[in-house]
Amino acid sequence: MDLFNIWENIRKNTPLIHHITNYVTVNDVANITLACGASPVMADDVEEAAEITQLATGLCLNIGTLNQRTIPAMLSAARKAKELNHPVVLDPVGAGATKLRTQTALDILQTDSITCVRGNISEIKTLVHGTGNTKGVDAAAVDSVTDENLDHSCDFAKQAAQQLNTIVAITGAIDLVANTKNCYIIRNGHPEMSRITGTGCQCSALVAACIAANATKPLEAAAVAVMAMGLSGEIAHNHLLPHEGNATYRNRIIDAICHLTAEELTKGAKYEIR
Repeated sequence: MDLFNIWENIRKNTPLIHHITNYVTVNDVANITLACGASPVMADDVEEAAEITQLATGLCLNIGTLNQRTIPAMLSAARKAKELNHPVVLDPVGAGATKLRTQTALDILQTDSITCVRGNISEIKTLVHGTGNTKGVDAAAVDSVTDENLDHSCDFAKQAAQQLNTIVAITGAIDLVANTKNCYIIRNGHPEMSRITGTGCQCSALVAACIAANATKPLEAAAVAVMAMGLSGEIAHNHLLPHEGNATYRNRIIDAICHLTAEELTKGAKYEIR
């Protein structure tokens, strides 16, 4: 896989990504999009969602703080993106926790516009099976991808990609990025990333930017984005001073993405394909 050029293409092509995301992490999503070399735009009113989507290169939909105003905007933007053949990333935050979240994620999938679904294992299992073990917006421990169940988890990721008709990016201690034929197993990241609100949202933003900049290689682009997020978590943690905590860590992750070179990513990426 050409990690070097896939990462370089974000800064070369500077894609404009329309985000309809959640208000908890919207600022971090905008900043990490800028840090990787893309540009963010946020428009969540139904009156302009499709129009902004038409101006953008890609779309990222995040259901973390759903309400009756933003759901129609997401559906409108998704339909416009399909019409334009623009890549769309869905982050089904908390799918399985409530009927509204689960049904909204399924409704967005039914627009047949989604290029990649990026979520934790419990969220993806919910979309595939209709029910899941989501704990709030976090994955349940019983669902975790481990070395012991890795073959089974890879098979599930491929099956999910087939059923959902999209690339599936499952992030956690071990990340999986799959289509129906291949599964990237990615081991970048640091456990402390789980103590920061929004690392998943930021990862979805990176996936959207990377796919938009590499439209002919969506699977590889999604995998590279997940690798970059994990590697930046490692780099950022190495830069923390003894008195610094998760607030500083959040900023250092964005800084690490900003300064991450294609050479560093190529050298630091830890992955295999099954």
